[in-house]
Amino acid sequence: MSEHTTEIDLLRTVLGSTGMKPEAFELSLPHWKVKQYKKGEFYNEYKNVCKHLGFVINGVFRIYRVNSETGEEKNMLFFTDRQFVASYKSFMSQTACEYYTEAMVDSLILYIHIDHLNELYGQSHQWERFGRIVAETAFHAVMTNTEGFLFKTPEDRYREMMEKHPNIFNSVPGYHIASYLGIQGPSLSRIRKRMVGK
Repeated sequence: MSEHTTEIDLLRTVLGSTGMKPEAFELSLPHWKVKQYKKGEFYNEYKNVCKHLGFVINGVFRIYRVNSETGEEKNMLFFTDRQFVASYKSFMSQTACEYYTEAMVDSLILYIHIDHLNELYGQSHQWERFGRIVAETAFHAVMTNTEGFLFKTPEDRYREMMEKHPNIFNSVPGYHIASYLGIQGPSLSRIRKRMVGK
C-alpha cells in the first residue's frame, strides 16, 4: 500500500477519530485496496452480494432501486467524501442486494473484503467496535431517511442532506436530489430559493 500512502493516512485519521488505536489500524494495512470508479460504474449491482466495504476518498455514490413496472429510479442514500459505502443490508447479511450502488462522478475509494474484515474482528476488539459503528451508522442512516419521509418536511430533509453532503450540488444533477427527497424538480428549486433567502 506504500504507493497509496495519502489515501491510507486519510483513513487512519478518520478511524483514529473514532478511537481506533494505531496498532489496531496497522493490522488492516495488507487488506485495503484502491479502486477508481468511472461515472456510471457500479460499486454493487442488483441481485449481487455486496462483498466489500468502501471508504470514499473523493467522489459521490448513490444507492437506488428501480421500479420493475415503471422503470423509475428512486434514490435512497448518497455517500460522499470520507464516508463508508456499501449496500449495507446485502453486506451485513451476505445476501443478494435489492438495489444498485453507482458512482455518480469519477470516484476514488479504498475498499476491504468482508472476509478480511471478519478476520480483523477476530483479531482485535478495536475492529469489533469498528464493525459495530459501521452497523450503527447504517441503521441510523436508514432510520433517519424513514423518519424523514414520515415526519419531516421536504425543506427539513433538504437541510439535513446539505449538512451531511455539503458539496453534493456541485456534482449531482438536481433531479437525483429531488428523487432522494421524494419531491419533483420544481419543488426542489423553490426550496433552494427559500434557503438562499434565509
